[in-house]
Amino acid sequence: MNSMRRSMGFLAAVGFAALLAACGGAPSGTSAESKPAGAPTPQADAPPAVPVVVNAAGLPDFSGLVESFGPTVVNVATVGKVTTVREMPGFDPDDPMQEFFKRFGFGAPNRPHPPIRGEGSGFVVSPDGYIMTNAHVVDDATEVTVRMTNRREYSAKVVGVDERTDVAVLKIDAQDLPYVRLGNPETLKVGQWVVAIGSPFGFENSVTAGIVSAKSRSLPGDAYTPFIQTDVAVNPGNSGGPLFNLQGEVVGINSQIYSRTGGYQGVSFAIPIDVAISVRDQLIEHGRVKRGRIGVTIQDVNQALADSFGLDRPQGALVSSIEADGPAEEAGLKAGDVILAVNGRPVESSGDLPPMIAEIEPGTQATLTLWRDKARKELPITVAELQDEKVASATDPASAEGGKLGLAVRPLSPTERAEAQTEGRLVVEDVQGPAAVAGVMPGDIVLAVNGRKVDSVKALRDAVDASGSTVALLIQRGEAQIFVPVRVG
Repeated sequence: MNSMRRSMGFLAAVGFAALLAACGGAPSGTSAESKPAGAPTPQADAPPAVPVVVNAAGLPDFSGLVESFGPTVVNVATVGKVTTVREMPGFDPDDPMQEFFKRFGFGAPNRPHPPIRGEGSGFVVSPDGYIMTNAHVVDDATEVTVRMTNRREYSAKVVGVDERTDVAVLKIDAQDLPYVRLGNPETLKVGQWVVAIGSPFGFENSVTAGIVSAKSRSLPGDAYTPFIQTDVAVNPGNSGGPLFNLQGEVVGINSQIYSRTGGYQGVSFAIPIDVAISVRDQLIEHGRVKRGRIGVTIQDVNQALADSFGLDRPQGALVSSIEADGPAEEAGLKAGDVILAVNGRPVESSGDLPPMIAEIEPGTQATLTLWRDKARKELPITVAELQDEKVASATDPASAEGGKLGLAVRPLSPTERAEAQTEGRLVVEDVQGPAAVAGVMPGDIVLAVNGRKVDSVKALRDAVDASGSTVALLIQRGEAQIFVPVRVG
């Protein structure tokens, strides 16, 4: 429930080796053929546009926009789950010895730790109470309260969250609410004015303005979102608030900042509203988001690679490897192919490809334009569905290992594996129940179950299902490997 995700530094956009299998991006439940790129979602009885006027000094006056749509922006307050801690008297809570004493059961009895509280922003997208915000604003929240500009408060239900795009949908029991008008991010131009409204540091309904600095930015760990970069002052608490264009339309959701201090440094990022609305529609209708995948690892094409392949300039996404038995292999895609377009839409860089693939309805056919053997080639391919391996909750009854062991795990990224110097592929994110009693901790890397190596969530689930009343987990903690017996019977 962080109030603002912070990108602490840029990586070059060539880092798409981790996109194996996914090769997808901005999600949608419709195929690329049925919905033109960037087309805004129609709104029934949409509020009228409120174009920003230019004053006598030639500067934009945003007062009309704020007066009309300020009431649509809400404060989102959250309360997280209560945790318990065991501490050794006389030691600082951050002292490494605290961990030693806790491991062997010394110290004061478990005591409740104050619940985590957080704040963010959101905005009303329909008069019947649907609200959009960031997924990280409501992550792990047990209570969500929405406060309007007229000081009225509502208890909100989390309809759904999509961590890949950092979009969440809330619902409050209200009618005839003021709501925003949606715009088309594709019409935005670099250098145009944009306005953000939100609750930075808890200061509700604060207005800041700036310009579009860049479009279709790819950030580390966010391959599914072509971010809008701005220099609008965005700070912790602005997360989930709207980004308006000069027509008074929402074109994005403020999501991340680039900062070394945690505060504004002139670089902020917003999720394009067409991406967010597609996620919203799927969460409301299906409870989850479907994304397309073709099963390739890609990288950027630089000048040297362009020269070697005979391209007139650096462009496209270079296929560096193919997933065995995946859609790309079945279609005849080869390592060394350069993908120049998807269904006629140009791919200028590797960062453009994931959003194009992921928005295609799984099971439908797409056409890739390739550069192979110094010539263009059209290749049909059937897009598969991207599966999310992450266990959503340690107490989710649909998660076998969550129900038996009390573990919530996720796959490690290649970078994390390299940093941890591990052959393991699963890291513990949360632990409760039998696993917590046995001493398993968040950050432990699961290597094997009952001597059987597990390298995926499914493998872990199958191994636990096949176990008896005691499960022997082989885990890596730091540089050490230890067996932890977990009694589940």
